[in-house]
Amino acid sequence: MIFQPMRKFLFIFLFFPFYVFSQTVEEKIKTLQQQINILDEQKNQLFEELSIFKLQKVRLDLKDIGLPKTNSKDEIICHSAMCLVYDENHEQAKWVAHIILPDIINGKEGRSNDFRRDTLIKTGSAEETDYFTKTKGNDGKIKYNGFGYDRGHLAPSADFKWSKKALSESYLYSNISPQLPDFNRNKWADLEAMLREYVVSHQETQLFVVTGPILYDTLPVISQGKNQVTIPEFFYKVALDLTNHRAIGFIMPNKDANYPVPSYSVAVNDIEKITGLDFFYQLNDSLEEALESQKTISDWLPKEQKNDVPPIIQSFLQPGVFNTVSAKNHINSNKTISVVGTVVEARETRNGHLLFHLDKHNPNSIFNLMILKKNIVNFSYNPLKELLYKPIRIKGKIGDFDGIPTMFLDKENQISLEPTPKMRLILE
Repeated sequence: MIFQPMRKFLFIFLFFPFYVFSQTVEEKIKTLQQQINILDEQKNQLFEELSIFKLQKVRLDLKDIGLPKTNSKDEIICHSAMCLVYDENHEQAKWVAHIILPDIINGKEGRSNDFRRDTLIKTGSAEETDYFTKTKGNDGKIKYNGFGYDRGHLAPSADFKWSKKALSESYLYSNISPQLPDFNRNKWADLEAMLREYVVSHQETQLFVVTGPILYDTLPVISQGKNQVTIPEFFYKVALDLTNHRAIGFIMPNKDANYPVPSYSVAVNDIEKITGLDFFYQLNDSLEEALESQKTISDWLPKEQKNDVPPIIQSFLQPGVFNTVSAKNHINSNKTISVVGTVVEARETRNGHLLFHLDKHNPNSIFNLMILKKNIVNFSYNPLKELLYKPIRIKGKIGDFDGIPTMFLDKENQISLEPTPKMRLILE
């Protein structure tokens, strides 16, 4: 018993340094974590302040360059990152101008879906009841009565994912126009994505974009809606890259568009003639004309699509002859038809067959031609070399190859090398 106090003392003496060290480590961890939290808060505050100044710069750049010319009756409404002129007669914007910044690469904001009236429109903008109604059933559930149209964005929300405020404002009804679902969710979305991809691959630039419906008085309206919103037949979009001195326009029909997006490209001048608007008028006249007369769509495409060719306009072809888009309507029909297109890619498969992509490269193929290995001997020339980059007419039956319309050829006389019309698709 005489040694018990001494044992206790020895225990404290031997383990006290470790106890003190353990406490010091825990306090150090706590202190560092607090410092990190403070830095994170400061970082968030700096990002918030940076976003405010970026939004100010966007508005300044829009006013200096990006807005179409207006008349005395037009009132320009500017929000955080987009400006527009509202057309009260049609209850939607005549045009919406915005800028796609490289900031979309790291933007993390998602869809807000907070559709709402634009209170800056003095005459009152369209609203929810113009697109659908909702009632509460006896079971307490909300029932929706849709009018058949999507609330299509003119300036897409994804272009603003670097700013929560700007993204939210893209859901104002002044930025919305009636679009058929098959159009809004497919080709229109593809066009929007194509312009974002351009900015991602050209991070030194910002893209000025103006979008709108082509409006005229004889268009139908959503009769069930409160404000009778006009249903556009066509939409346009123009884009300007001042850094690389490029401009391009697009006109797309408000329907399930079958053609690839590049097929709808036109010069900005062409859209000015149709709409009566004057885009980018604040630029030097000679520079404006040089930019707005451009039609080189390949400059705007990803590397793998630069050599794609627009399908021939179907209406310019003879009866019984089809372009690479219309040909899909004859898959497995067992009918012998003629198809015209340009071979943009040719290769030998692992099994020794010859595969040709017409008009669009793989993996975005819209029509294939295949010569099985056993039939290559029926050709007096090397098809891989002779057909590449040439317009051709082929005759046969259309089958399905991995979901892509494909014609299988057995003999050389099923192919003819001949000039195809040079006219491009615009509004078909």
